[in-house]
Amino acid sequence: MTATTDPATDTDPAVFVAEWEAWHAAREAKCRDPHGWVAITALHWLAQEPATLDGVPGRWSSVDGTVRIEAATADGITLPDGSAVDGAAELTPVEGASGLSVRAGDLLLEVARRTGHDIVRVHDPKAPQLAAFTGIPTFAPDPAWVAQGRIERFDAPQTVTTGAVVDGLEHHHQAIGTVSFTLGGIEQALVVFSDGPGAKVLFRDATSGVTTYPGARTLALGPIAEDGIVNLDFNRAANLPCGLTQFATCPVAPAENTLTVAVEAGEKWGPARADV
Repeated sequence: MTATTDPATDTDPAVFVAEWEAWHAAREAKCRDPHGWVAITALHWLAQEPATLDGVPGRWSSVDGTVRIEAATADGITLPDGSAVDGAAELTPVEGASGLSVRAGDLLLEVARRTGHDIVRVHDPKAPQLAAFTGIPTFAPDPAWVAQGRIERFDAPQTVTTGAVVDGLEHHHQAIGTVSFTLGGIEQALVVFSDGPGAKVLFRDATSGVTTYPGARTLALGPIAEDGIVNLDFNRAANLPCGLTQFATCPVAPAENTLTVAVEAGEKWGPARADV
């Protein structure tokens, strides 16, 4: 289906496509990072008792939110501050935050905390799926999928809790308001989350689980004018890490962020994932 909204851009079509291609190339370059999401080979859930992790030196455990690493200097484990583990070391990952980077040879060991559970994700530059990565499948860019919306801000930010692609996990987002717009000739509204200095939406639509990732795609919003006017360029709807690897713990979109049209724009779900 082709969107029937009036394009919210006056950009020359050739320039529009060139700018989208630059965005897409940057996305794929990030995916080819030797320690990025496509390079993940394992996700380990730590227990209280020290244990070895397949392919990872040392012994690892988690007690009361603290990750303990037991290793000898010869194991070559280096902490985020650059110091080597010689005996034992402890790390305290922050709930929901980006992981702490521990190195072991060529491996990057991402230590993170998700819904009270400490995890270690193994990023390996020699990962077979990274070598086989050929790019992220997408729909063809089309200015018709650019909509103009208006954000109505909440009086104060609100916490919205969503589930995750891993059963039992939760994600807590800071919602700043809702954005209303027309897409496919139908009025739509999405909850808007803060994203550092910017804003984003997590959404599902009629393509979710068919040609796009089932749980959610994300869209960074353009600059927000003082009156709340903002452009939503669904050509840049992107996969979360879970659309690139089975070893992610991404959020799913909140139920109210389900669009009633098939958004045939942005990134698809397909060969980018090693388990698809």
